[in-house]
Amino acid sequence: MANTQETAIVAAAAQSIGVAPISRPTTAEQRLRELGLTLPAPVEPLGTYVEAVQTGNLLFLSGVLPTEGGAAKVSGRVGGEVDVEAGRSAAHFAALNVLAVVRQHLGSLDKVSRIVRLVVSVATLGDVRDQPKVADAASELLQAVFGKDKNPCRSVYGVASLPLGVPVELEVIFEVAP
Repeated sequence: MANTQETAIVAAAAQSIGVAPISRPTTAEQRLRELGLTLPAPVEPLGTYVEAVQTGNLLFLSGVLPTEGGAAKVSGRVGGEVDVEAGRSAAHFAALNVLAVVRQHLGSLDKVSRIVRLVVSVATLGDVRDQPKVADAASELLQAVFGKDKNPCRSVYGVASLPLGVPVELEVIFEVAP
């Protein structure tokens, strides 16, 4: 609270004398708070693997699902049991799980220097072509937290089925600051 009040006072004082206030870069952890987002508990592996592996300055995340407590938060295929908006909600929740795993592994989201790659698999039925719209929900959340300058390259695939019957799975590679 004091930082917010202090920032407002400094900005008002600077404006009153015609000087642009000095802006401090906002960190990922600060943006997360400003967005009012609370991360879920980090997901646990559903099999014989780990959720994250760091080698050098790269952090690889296993396929992250929209789950809570090991159960699917949303299930079904886009174009079947799930519409695009529900698919977007699933992608958003999966991205929150990504952030929770990253924070657990690194101790802070501020240690991420770049999102290198985002792969989004979307379970679809029939002739659905809205996979990018579903994937955008994950991309939008990651951009809101890390900033546009850290946007990754991205691939989006339509698939027939995903684990636990969820509509979305995210794979992410992060670059970590030394």
